[in-house]
This record gives sequence, structure tokens and C-alpha cells, in this order.
Amino acid sequence: MMRPLNPALTQTFVPPVMEARRWLDGVSFTPERPLINVSQAAPVAPPPEALRRVIADAALNMPEAHLYGPVMGDPELRQAVADAFSLPGVALDASQVAITQGCNQAFCAAIAALAGPGDEVILPTPWYFNHKMWLDMAGVRAVPLPCREGMLPDPDEAARLITERTRAIVLVTPNNPTGAEYPQGLVAAFHDVASRAGLTLIVDETYRDFDSRPGPVHDLRARDGGRVVQLYSFSKTYRLTGHRVGALIADADFMVEVEKFLDTVAICPNQLGQIAALWGMRNLGDWVQGERAEILARRAATVDKLGAIPGWTLKSAGAYFAWLEHPFDEPSNELARRMVAEAGVLALPGTMFAPDDDPQGPRHLRIAFANVDVDGIGILADRLAALVADVPAS
Repeated sequence: MMRPLNPALTQTFVPPVMEARRWLDGVSFTPERPLINVSQAAPVAPPPEALRRVIADAALNMPEAHLYGPVMGDPELRQAVADAFSLPGVALDASQVAITQGCNQAFCAAIAALAGPGDEVILPTPWYFNHKMWLDMAGVRAVPLPCREGMLPDPDEAARLITERTRAIVLVTPNNPTGAEYPQGLVAAFHDVASRAGLTLIVDETYRDFDSRPGPVHDLRARDGGRVVQLYSFSKTYRLTGHRVGALIADADFMVEVEKFLDTVAICPNQLGQIAALWGMRNLGDWVQGERAEILARRAATVDKLGAIPGWTLKSAGAYFAWLEHPFDEPSNELARRMVAEAGVLALPGTMFAPDDDPQGPRHLRIAFANVDVDGIGILADRLAALVADVPAS
């Protein structure tokens, strides 16, 4: 008889984006009414041509681009990230940066260095599902911290959840899935809570380049006390999703443990992706600002159009996402599947971002609007407005 598989994996949920894609099986769409896919945040366009030429040139003419590199990443890229995350009067250096295979791996490395089976990590809900999945796989208990007004978590509420098993508090800003941008004072308050309790504050800043606020949006590196781990992704900024390049920023002593993890699971980050990321940081500043302006325009259209759908309530919007409350009695996981055929819309239900017993999950949808232009957002709003309640058969 075959012995059972690892329950830490079998008891976590299947990847939500992959599950949602299966809802498209057997459903057809016409050119007059194509599918509007707001299920995933990843850019669907390739990197700009100049960056693709850099990658192609490296692939053809740099033999070292096909070999193992340093476990912690290219030194020049590490220093470029350190410079980007430095604050006035607080200069970081390459020893405080690790380059990872995407931001998801940066999160996994941080958790591996901090927590083990039976430990706890406080995770605001709705949460980013891959964070929850990795905690499940590591045997670490995710302690839900409900977001309330403005889809913001409460640091005082977080303080009440701390136990002797707590190892870290996680924040994501701008947030996935809600889009909420956390005010500087709120992030500072979470730092104070974590510092007093001897915990690490992990801040996932995957979408920092699309924050609507100019300049640094927090001053964590300038604050005394406590350990801060920042996570970053090049995937959205330079459209490098398939090249898997991210970063982890922390104190140099923390990197001793991070290096053990990275050497074991990847040996080194993707060489071509690192070359592309470094070139992008040095040469694509104006292009990135154009990308940011377009995302902010789509955010404004989302607030305008989705915020005006009768019966629906837009709870928050920012970066790539909007968090939308629907008016129907059916749970969001059923509504989302119905929307594919009836509205030609693929979105993820709030149940994919919340504990099973969280009443907010069934009431909400995540709308990833970054790949839909302004006109398309208007069409999306019209299709959602045309939905009617599902009436069960009597």
C-alpha cells in the first residue's frame, strides 16, 4: 500500500490562478464579446524591445550568462537594489540584498530563516494566497489579521494576536489582493509593534513602482530597533515575469541564513533575468514612469467605473488591483464561475484570499485591472452591472 503524501502540501489549496483558468474549459467567446481576464496581475506584454535585445545579446555573446553565478546574485545588481532602497542618511550596500528567483522565493527564503513547524506568522486578510500556501507547506500557522476600514490592518489588533510562537508580521503594500496603499504612519506603527515583541516585520513591496504616492512611502530603514525584511519583484516593473527575478533586503547577518536556503533550492538566480533587471534599472527610468502613469490612469478608471456600479461596492483600489463587494446572496466562488459564461469575465473570488470561516471572502472579488485598458474597464463595469442574481431552481 502506498504511504500517504506530505500532509503539509495535500492540506493546502490548489494554485488559485490555475484553478480559475480551468473554468474556461468548454466556454467559448466571440470577437464581438471577448473574454475580459482580470484574474491575474502578471503583465501580458513582453519587455520593451531594447531590453529584449539586451537579453538576446547576452544569450548569444556572454558565455557566463549560461553558467552558475553567485548564490546571492550579481554584485552589481545587488548594489543597484541597495541604492534604490536607501533613504536620505541611510545608505544600504550589496551585503544587505539577495537576488531571488522572483519575489515568491524571497518570501519563502525569509520564512525559512525565521520560522519552523509549529511557529506562527501574522498575515493580514485578505491575504496573498501564495504567502498562505508557503506557510502551510512549512508547517507554520498563518494567524489571520482582518483588514477593516479602507482594507487596512490594525496594529493594535495585531499586537493582541502575538503569542510566544509568533515569529513575524507580514504586510503587502500596495496590497495584493486589495490594492490598498498603507500609510507611512500605519507601517511605522506595525514596526513598533514588531520591534517591541522582538518580531520581524516582512514588507512585500512587489508593486512599489506603481504606488500613487511620490517618493519613499515609508521610513523603515531609518527607524531604530527590530528586524525589517523587504521583498521586491522585477517582474511587474520590467515585464520579466518569465525570467523570475526578485530581491530580499535585510541586515547582512540575516543573509547568512538566507544564503543557505537559496543555495539549496536554486543555487543561483536566473542569469539572463539579472542582466535584464540591471540594465532596466540603469536605462529604463523614463519608460517605467510611463508604465506607472498608465497603471494610475487605469486605477482612476476603475474607481470611476467600478465604483459606480449599482449595488456593488468598491472597497479599495491601487497598483494592479481592486477589491469589489458584490450584491448577491451566492458566495463569490460560485459567482466567479458563473461570470465566465454569463458576463465573459474571469476574476478570482475573495474565498481564494481568506480563511474558510471568514465571512468577507464570499462577499468579494479581486479585480486585477492592470492588463485592461481604460475603455475595457468601462466595458467590464457594464458587464458586471448587467449580471443578475442567480435564482436557484425550485
